[in-house]
Amino acid sequence: MDIINFLQSRRGAATTRTLLTAGFTRRMLANAVMDGRATRLHRGVYTSKEADLDVVAAFRADGLLTCVTAARFYRLWTLGDPGSLHMSCSTGLARRGVVHHGACLHTAHPYLPVAGVADVLIHALRCLPELEALVMVQSAVSQALLSTSFLRSKLPGNRNGRVRGTLDLVLPRADSLLEVLAHTHFTRAGLRVRMHVDVPGVGEVDCVVNECLIVELDGGTHLEGKQVKKDQYRNNAGMRGGFLSLHYYYVDVVHHPERMVAEVLAVLLNREVGRFAPARYAPGWVPPS
Repeated sequence: MDIINFLQSRRGAATTRTLLTAGFTRRMLANAVMDGRATRLHRGVYTSKEADLDVVAAFRADGLLTCVTAARFYRLWTLGDPGSLHMSCSTGLARRGVVHHGACLHTAHPYLPVAGVADVLIHALRCLPELEALVMVQSAVSQALLSTSFLRSKLPGNRNGRVRGTLDLVLPRADSLLEVLAHTHFTRAGLRVRMHVDVPGVGEVDCVVNECLIVELDGGTHLEGKQVKKDQYRNNAGMRGGFLSLHYYYVDVVHHPERMVAEVLAVLLNREVGRFAPARYAPGWVPPS
């Protein structure tokens, strides 16, 4: 493999030790620098022209990317742009534009300057707003990278009580960040929620609220023509089975959860007062003359 291709397989940066272990000689490294194909970042690190900027920053600082900055390296869900660089630096020196985290206690990424997934999540739980940390942990659990019981064992004592509470919100199964967020918002509103329910005639639905309302959480694929038609037929089947149905999208669940919850509560209230009942049971009904 060409040295540049190798660097690109490592996000555009690698240590001298990694390159030598891969079979490249020091002369080959020197030639790559001389002809401009690679750059010597500092002693012991080489980069390609299209190297990942966060990886380069970590190598330059002799640190490990962690918290929300490291999420993409483990394909963890996040809520928006990380913003500042989150890093654990061995020097402990403050750096402008960097959110500093404590030492990493678990095995790091095998070849990138990225903290291990356990440290990434522990740092996120202590650093980020609750729901932002929650979706990262849920993603890791859904990928079977680790368990909530493992994380809980690493967060003892009263000072970690709040973050252990976040772990209680993690679901046994969540196919998207929308599911764990919606479940959290609905249960905190006092609603009874079951996830991934097999409804006869409909199939598996995302949520059933208070045993009468199907809530589907739709991603981008649900905007495609064929999927829209399929969803409408599923709605019809649900109505035949006695269920009401609502659909919500990313913008609803992530950016307007209060509005979503209020709408669900309004529909449930309408059902409770009989507005979806046969006319003769509705308030103020007058029999035809």
